Order: sequence, then structure tokens, then C-alpha cells
Amino acid sequence: MSTSQLVVQHLPYLRRYARALTGSQVAGDAYVAATLETLVNEPETLGRSANVKADLFRVFTSIWNSLSVNGQSEQVQHDLPAEVRLGQITPLPRQAFLLSCLEGFSEEDAAIILDVDVSEVRDLVDEAGRELAADMATDILIIEDEPLIAMDLEALVEGLGHNVIGVARTRTEAIKIASEGKRPGLILADIQLADGSSGLDAVNDLLKTFEVPVIFITAYPERFLTGERPEPAFLIAKPFQPANVSAVISQALFFQQSARRREAKTA
Repeated sequence: MSTSQLVVQHLPYLRRYARALTGSQVAGDAYVAATLETLVNEPETLGRSANVKADLFRVFTSIWNSLSVNGQSEQVQHDLPAEVRLGQITPLPRQAFLLSCLEGFSEEDAAIILDVDVSEVRDLVDEAGRELAADMATDILIIEDEPLIAMDLEALVEGLGHNVIGVARTRTEAIKIASEGKRPGLILADIQLADGSSGLDAVNDLLKTFEVPVIFITAYPERFLTGERPEPAFLIAKPFQPANVSAVISQALFFQQSARRREAKTA
């Protein structure tokens, strides 16, 4: 398989990482586009290691940390979280946390991507976990039709200090739980539900009355990372690892808190 084919193969996962890092489809895709432009103009930037995926993420990271794409458009700059606007650099702990827990890179590959030692990767991941766990407990609605997966998710989020207000197997059940009970602070949603209904449709219905972060869970993430339509900012592939879910929940709540702080400052 050629290098360009390998890049295309890994591109959906780079886009997922970029969105988790920025909290925005527009901003994330802008950084990915800048990465591809760099590869076209400087193809020698790939091939420095035996792992093309790690190389691809390394090039992305060098661009991200330089903030060189911030000037491409005003819209992208406004979509970026406050921590990375106007010359500020995203903290390395958050990058290390996502690379290890969301993307599943080994400590060695994460070290190559971030240009740090393996021991520093471990320290960064630990630091991120402590920072992201603080003051983020919330009420969570789970939309999942497979009982065992729903039980695993419920146990996982409660172990993180969150409260599950209900588990819905269908679009109708999800709407009923949200309308009759306490409004969730975050939604975990499967794409395909028990009665043939769509988790996407259920979430769209819910977001008409309130706005909360949503994390979609699917066995086919590549179907929702095509760039052809609005796509989930937070996406977890089945089968998932508990650390992945923990990482994405922390990120989703982190960006929500950042947005609320920005709104409070401008109010």
C-alpha cells in the first residue's frame, strides 16, 4: 500500500482527534487541511518512523502547536476554545491524554508525536486525568439498545462520579426520560437503536429544547467522518475501551465549561 493510501486510511481518525482537541468540526478540519497541505508541499515530513499513522499525527501536532492555521479564517479562530486562541498553545497534558486514551497510541508513539520522552508522556497523561476530573460531575442520559453495553456505560460513568438519570433503548424512550425527569448535562448515544430508530434523530429532538454535549457511540465511525455533512464532534468506536470513554467525556465537559465561561465574560 502506498504512503498516500495509508494517509487516507488514517485520515478519519486524525479528524476525530482534531475535533476532540478543538471541540469543533470546523476548527478541527481546518487543522487537518493544513496538515494535508504540508504533506503535499513537503512529502519528506512523512517516513521518519516506521509508523505512518504516528508520523501523520506528528505533522498535525507540529502545526497545531504552532497555531499557524489560526489566521486562515475568522470563523476558525472563533470556534477554537479560549485556551488556544490568540497565540496560546493547547496544554500538552490534554494532547497526551487524547493520543493515549482516545486514539490508542502506545506511549512510545505518543512520545514521537509530541516530541517528548516516554516518561514525560506518562506524567502528562496523569496530569490531564487529574485536571479533567475536577469539578465535572454531571447528570448523564444514556441512549443504548444493547443491555450489556448500557450496563457497562452506566457503571463506567458512575465510577467517574457522574449520575445516570436514565437509559433509553429507543428514540421515544430518550425523549420521554428527558422530558419527565431531570435535564441531562451530557448525552451518550448509540447510532442504531432497538426499534430501528436513530440515535442521531433522538439527539436532534432533544437539542431542540436544551443544549448539552453529546457523545455518539458506533461500530462504524468512518461512516460519520466523511466531511459530507455536519458530523459529531465526539465519536467513540465500538468496541470501546473504558479509558476512551473517560477521555471523551472529560473533553466534552471541558469544552462545555469553557464555552460557559466565555459566555459569562461577554454577558
